[in-house]
Amino acid sequence: MAGATGPVGVGIIGAGVISKTYIENLTSFADTRVVAVGDLFPEAARARAEEFGIETAGDVSAVLANPEVELVVNLTIPVAHAEVAGQAVAAGKHVWNEKPLSLDRESGRALLDAADAAGLRVGCAPDTFLGAGLQQSRRLLEAGEIGTPLTALVLMQGPGPESWHPNPAFLFQEGAGPLFDIGPYYLTALAQFFGPVRSVSAVGSKARETRTIGSGPKAGEQFDVTVPSQYAALVRYESGQSVTMIYSFDSAVKRTLLEVTGTEGTMLVPDPNRFHGDIGVRRRDDDDFTTVATTEELSSRGTGALDMARAIREGRPHRAQGALAYHILDVMVAVAEAGERDEVVTVQSTVEKPALLPEDWDPKAATV
Repeated sequence: MAGATGPVGVGIIGAGVISKTYIENLTSFADTRVVAVGDLFPEAARARAEEFGIETAGDVSAVLANPEVELVVNLTIPVAHAEVAGQAVAAGKHVWNEKPLSLDRESGRALLDAADAAGLRVGCAPDTFLGAGLQQSRRLLEAGEIGTPLTALVLMQGPGPESWHPNPAFLFQEGAGPLFDIGPYYLTALAQFFGPVRSVSAVGSKARETRTIGSGPKAGEQFDVTVPSQYAALVRYESGQSVTMIYSFDSAVKRTLLEVTGTEGTMLVPDPNRFHGDIGVRRRDDDDFTTVATTEELSSRGTGALDMARAIREGRPHRAQGALAYHILDVMVAVAEAGERDEVVTVQSTVEKPALLPEDWDPKAATV
């Protein structure tokens, strides 16, 4: 709303598992106010709203038609991201998407173009790069802590989420798999360090055609795996760095790793799926990593939506922009294409690094 002041009115669409964390955070920030919850299943929205004392709940229209909602937080499943975000823009709302932005370049580009034409903003997860862990890692890299960054190594391995997630089928189907589900965290973190990607090559594979739900009311049910459950990729950046990546739901070993190697040493970066952690550095003559910084979690999911809300009021760019999310989408689609075609795929989009947060940034402060 032009010229508006005070907390930004937020509407949540999608009352699934992750909505609880988002609402916990967005109701704790002084600069955001959750005024409505909507879901394809209105009873789920009403239950979530009741849990947090939110007065308005129902179907998707309960959010889109609400005049108090300025920013829609779209927490639907990946296949619905572009459609629901487009509905929010058509209703005159800014929109924050859970990742990925969409499933293909065409719908992602169309969403950004529609928002631009309407004078509206698009933001998108992951916002973990706004956490103290990755923000401080970038500051140290830019200060020359390990010299000139040259390469990085990404390992995200595990047996898959079907053992603990009560409804995991969508995580093994179009728009997910380890590449689209977990890849955005690492790729977005690396975009903060290295900038945009130039080209990719990759190999994809699938360990099993079906998987079995291991917990919750659907335990024992089988579902189809329709996308690769492992990708190995080599990603080349416009600035000259290269990154070797493995994303796997097929490994018996659980491992998360992001290492950046420079001319003077290697930095061990906190888990990009988290907002905090220790930062380690190992130089050539060291026996192991030495902790050079320990960061604490100031806030979690919803941090990017908060920065977006403040940016709306302040008239400045928000950091987790749709353009960044589109570039990450473009890279992931390119990885999938490279795996299918057995060739190097050039990434056509580009993006600028967002500004670092101020070192005294406080998510709980009232600023608008």
